[in-house]
Amino acid sequence: MENEIRKKPRILCLHGFRTSAAILKKLVERWPGDVLEKLDLVFLDAPFPARGKSDVEGIFDPPYYEWFQGNQDFTEYWNFEECLTYIENYMIERGPFDAVLGFSQGAILAAALPGMQEDGVCLTKVPKIKFLIIISGAKFGGTKFGLPKLAVSAFSSPVECPSLHFIGETDFLKEEGIALLESFVNPIIIHHSKGHTIPKLDGESLEKTLGFIETIQKELRLRNQIMMYGLN
Repeated sequence: MENEIRKKPRILCLHGFRTSAAILKKLVERWPGDVLEKLDLVFLDAPFPARGKSDVEGIFDPPYYEWFQGNQDFTEYWNFEECLTYIENYMIERGPFDAVLGFSQGAILAAALPGMQEDGVCLTKVPKIKFLIIISGAKFGGTKFGLPKLAVSAFSSPVECPSLHFIGETDFLKEEGIALLESFVNPIIIHHSKGHTIPKLDGESLEKTLGFIETIQKELRLRNQIMMYGLN
């Protein structure tokens, strides 16, 4: 029975602007073992090489990548559809995936995926995203980022996909991250004192994260049991 029922949620992890899968992996793996051991994390490099200087040069080694590209203030986009196709092909080859974790540009993209998937404009050949982890995220169509054509209806209805949001007190995307919460039904929120980064987990943030994971695991076990035994 495929290990009876697959226990760990499988999560596709999308890194930030002009960074890489290896960088995100290094930062996320600072989280406590009792969090990491409950998740099957898969880190993917974005499809496009960075077209300019990375903010992490001198801190983390290249190469650096971008998920999608646009003009300087991101009011116009290109290679967005190609990015979505790239992600879907990877999900088909390496999935199934239960969820998406995103940081920065990866979080902006991740936040829009359930709505776009619901609209049938992306990820139509893979199972529905069951939950999200958004770190330093923002909203397409907000005050800082324009709205790609394929994402025009991504937030037209409240996003019912369960979500965990990390918002940094000194993050330049703090207000955007707070505004994004309004698009989700019952988002779980973790505030931290740092800036635009992957925060370490301790105290209340660790407790909230473990609680979110436990809730998701219970839901996934129930769904798997329904599928396995044909329950209604």
